Amino acid sequence: MTGTTRVGESLTVGQVAERFGVTVRTLHHYDEIGLLSPGERSAAGYRLYTQDDLTCLQHIVVYRRLGFALEEVALLLEHPETVEAHLRRQRAAVMSRLDEMRDLVTAIDRALEREMNQQPATTEDMKELFGDGFYESQAEAQERWGDTDAWKQSQQRTKGYTKADWEEVKAESDALHAAFTAAMEAGAPPTSEAAMDAAEAHRQHIDRRFYACSPEMHRGLAELYVSDPRYTATYDEIRPGMAHYVHDAMVANAERVTRQQQG
Repeated sequence: MTGTTRVGESLTVGQVAERFGVTVRTLHHYDEIGLLSPGERSAAGYRLYTQDDLTCLQHIVVYRRLGFALEEVALLLEHPETVEAHLRRQRAAVMSRLDEMRDLVTAIDRALEREMNQQPATTEDMKELFGDGFYESQAEAQERWGDTDAWKQSQQRTKGYTKADWEEVKAESDALHAAFTAAMEAGAPPTSEAAMDAAEAHRQHIDRRFYACSPEMHRGLAELYVSDPRYTATYDEIRPGMAHYVHDAMVANAERVTRQQQG
């Protein structure tokens, strides 16, 4: 609704249509069905809308925007209520719709969140979780092991990992580092149950998250931790000497698991 109307001023159909944002055809239809008939006529016989007509039209416009059918609007207007009563009813209806819309927005947001959580992790997600050097190490690993079955299996498994999946992977990895650190700080040798259990948890983490990791393959991976400076630095930054400690624990655990498997 636009513009203002002076008290006592009567408006033509065209003026009303412009000010209330409705069409002339709509106003004619309201007149034809008896919903709103102009209270006056000009000397030339044209429809003129009085202040009471405009107040009534204002109620009609609001009720229509609230979704009421014309028949329902007519029933609402039949009762001799004050303008205040109509406005209070309209306000209550609007507030009800607002509550419904808020609930709908909440439902849409939850559905959107679920959908987003099912999307594969982005480059930015991976950098956030594992640092800027993640893709550099990935490129190096692909160059070294890209033709192996383990690499192909790992790529197949992880290609659909979401950010939430990678957050779990990182949390598990951090827990493994903490287990090795605790064993070292307790003075337990790499051949201790605590150290070997941490190594076995590490092997199962790889087996579950990336590729089938046998005890023998795990032993081979352990060699990288002491032969490749990048891997050595990764562990020694957590705690000095950890790379060799983890290597020895993995070798000891591989022998333990192999014996258990052989019965």
